Amino acid sequence: MFSCHRQFTTITSRTFFNHNRLITPPLLLLPISSSINQRRKIVLRKNSKSWIIKSLGQERAKTVIQSDGEEEEKDNANVIINKEEEEEKKCNRDRKVDVLVAAAATVVLGVGNRVLYKLALVPLKNYPFFLAQLATFGYVVVYFSILYFRYHAGIVTDEMLSLPKAPFIAVGLLEALGAASGMAAGAILSGASIPILSQTFLVWQLLLSAIFLGRRYRFNQVVGCLLVAVGVIITVASGSNNGLSIKEASVFWTLLMVTSFFLQAADTVLKEIIFLDTAQRLKGGCVDLFVVNSYGSAFQAFFICLLLPLLSKLWGVPFGQLPSYLKDGAVCFLNIGSLSNGCQGAPLLPLLFIIVNMAFNVSLLHLLKISSAVVSCLASTFSGVFIVPYKNDFTKHEFGHMFSWVLFQMIATVGCEGFQVHKQ
Repeated sequence: MFSCHRQFTTITSRTFFNHNRLITPPLLLLPISSSINQRRKIVLRKNSKSWIIKSLGQERAKTVIQSDGEEEEKDNANVIINKEEEEEKKCNRDRKVDVLVAAAATVVLGVGNRVLYKLALVPLKNYPFFLAQLATFGYVVVYFSILYFRYHAGIVTDEMLSLPKAPFIAVGLLEALGAASGMAAGAILSGASIPILSQTFLVWQLLLSAIFLGRRYRFNQVVGCLLVAVGVIITVASGSNNGLSIKEASVFWTLLMVTSFFLQAADTVLKEIIFLDTAQRLKGGCVDLFVVNSYGSAFQAFFICLLLPLLSKLWGVPFGQLPSYLKDGAVCFLNIGSLSNGCQGAPLLPLLFIIVNMAFNVSLLHLLKISSAVVSCLASTFSGVFIVPYKNDFTKHEFGHMFSWVLFQMIATVGCEGFQVHKQ
């Protein structure tokens, strides 16, 4: 009221002195007071509205910001999950490629190993036992030399070298006993019987993997393995007829050969257990395969030394004549002296066999490390009859052998495609 009164008096004074504008005070007072009240009400309403709108805007902004933050967190989580899935898929693809490449390399080296072994026996046809011992003890020197350089390069650590040696002792013992029993039975059994009996190796692999590794195989995987074995049997059965067949040989020698393949299967499964166990001991790391090869070969050579009297007898060399036999074998291997007649091709062919055989063993162990013992067994089996035998005269029998080889390739390929390791 005081402000209105001031405005009123001021305006009336203006009307008193302004003779040109004759406006009565009542007419001036009412619109001014109403405009002032309206103006105040509008101002107050504007302020209240702006305050209400402002407060509501802040609440909505906070809600929008919170909802946007939650959506961003969800989006970030989804992006991380998608990246992890993509990386896992990529790792699986890379692992499959690595397994396929390693399997192919194992098959190729397996074929070369078998071919070069036959070629190495051409100059050393009278000294096969010398070649076997040269390979056994030569591997120890070569493997430990490679292990030495890998240790100084930082690839092999002190933790790997300090692993318990009991599993490696068991590996060496199984390999030595498997070789001894195989030599003993192989001296009686020959021809198509040994490759046919060797297919029990795959059966032992499946059983031992299921028992000790907890593997469970689907029906198509078991059928795939059996198809590979059937393909080998068909191929070998159509081949050479030399030597005693399974029916002609005694049950003892047949069971001894089957036992030999059981020991070899146990050896490969034990190596897979070593890789799995050391991965836990090394906290996610994995033992270098040359550690396994070096210690395994060293203990194998030790047990072979203990079994030398038996092994030399199995090879037709009396134990008392063993030093002179090894000396003559070394002369023939070096292709020097008067005793080197008929040793043409040495030492090149035997050295090539030893080199390829070592590469084959390393490749086989690498395949076992990145896949499983059964997959490595399949690769080794597949390489066993991957060579097409031929003669200059393409007879009817040779045509049948060729047909059997093609049939094996078809059956074995279907079997390998049907087999994929399934772990639970």
